[in-house]
Amino acid sequence: MTTGSPARLLAAFALPLLAGNVLQQLYNMVDSFVVGNYVGATALAAVGTGFPIVYLLASLFIGFSMGATVMIAQYVGAGDLDRVKDTVDTLYSAFAVLILPLTVVGVLVCGPLLRLIQVPGDVYPEALVYCMVVFAGVIGTLGYNINTGIMQGLGDSRTPLIFLAVACVLNIVLDLLFVLVFHWGVFGVSLATIIAQACSWVFGIFYINRRYPMIHIKFFQHKIDRDLLRQVLRLGIPSAVQQCQFSVAMLIMQALVNGFGTNVTAGFAVGNKIDAFAFMPIQSFATAVTTYVGQNMGAGRLDRVRRGMWTALALCMGVSVMTTALILPLRRPLLMIFNQDPAVVAAGEAYLIRVVPCIFVLAVFNNLASVLRGAGSTVVPMVASVIAMWAARVPMAYLLAYFFGAENLYWSYGIGWAIGLVICLVVYLRGHWKERCIITPA
Repeated sequence: MTTGSPARLLAAFALPLLAGNVLQQLYNMVDSFVVGNYVGATALAAVGTGFPIVYLLASLFIGFSMGATVMIAQYVGAGDLDRVKDTVDTLYSAFAVLILPLTVVGVLVCGPLLRLIQVPGDVYPEALVYCMVVFAGVIGTLGYNINTGIMQGLGDSRTPLIFLAVACVLNIVLDLLFVLVFHWGVFGVSLATIIAQACSWVFGIFYINRRYPMIHIKFFQHKIDRDLLRQVLRLGIPSAVQQCQFSVAMLIMQALVNGFGTNVTAGFAVGNKIDAFAFMPIQSFATAVTTYVGQNMGAGRLDRVRRGMWTALALCMGVSVMTTALILPLRRPLLMIFNQDPAVVAAGEAYLIRVVPCIFVLAVFNNLASVLRGAGSTVVPMVASVIAMWAARVPMAYLLAYFFGAENLYWSYGIGWAIGLVICLVVYLRGHWKERCIITPA
């Protein structure tokens, strides 16, 4: 990414990411579709309620993999492949040490967290089953995300898409088998999810070892470079904190929504699934920008960093406007794919009407945050996200719900995104992020 047209490079990198994000979302959407149509609204609410809890633990390693992506991208830009290998070895050694404790903790905290967010009594048993099964197999989810971070840092966004496509097809087949044939309900869709994700992780290891022999992942080795680990922690902890606090805020929002009953909970869950498609292009271009900026910072090409940022912003804004124009007119039939209960559909419409029109604000916010993150300034996006979430979205959601009812609490999303955008814009214009590169460019 250090030579050639920024528009072409970013689009070529982001399109496989976008397709991958669609497939990733299908994991949870297929679960929701199957249980919503063949089990019932209670099972649908259970899957939707359980997802933020599952994401809470997974976000920890997703954050660290973001830090690894930045490091690998900058070392690739500088042409230092030895440090790329050392970074991968350090990352996988830490993963091997931590995965068992994380799995145990995840299974144990499912019940207390579900009670904390006030899951309705009729939803709780199935939500607990969903969370415990997915946490028991979380190694596949975390491993896949680490592999994806490695390949994205190397500039490869297409290969993870192939593995994810295979796993998604497997997930759909197993969902239908376990629910329609074996009648396992929520347990069946959660088991299908962890089997499919484990397959995508194992496929990734085999591919990386064959395609990039200078890396060669050995899962059970213990080879940690302390200096690199400190760098991974410096870059990864802010990203992990950002991801985790997002998950905690999701739980708090879920608790607020749960207080309005099962229909609103189910409508909120379905609205989230559809809204995720509007967010995917933004997320894809943001990830592309992180790798692009990282490689060009490593090569000392600040001129290309600026050009890439403006190019990505234009592309992302255009796609955001298009997805908004598509989702809003079709919101009702889209919601009815998952559940045809009028109360559930109405609750989902209330969410989409208030969140999707503000998605362009999130596009600008995420692109600026990705520029800062790719340069090595990972603290600023974290601070902006924390302030946007805890000083704006969460309190505004409760205030809006109290004064204007459940339907209007969703305006808090756009308010939070606007606050985060202002913070990142001020820091970007000041320019200190240019000095945060982890290496000295040649």
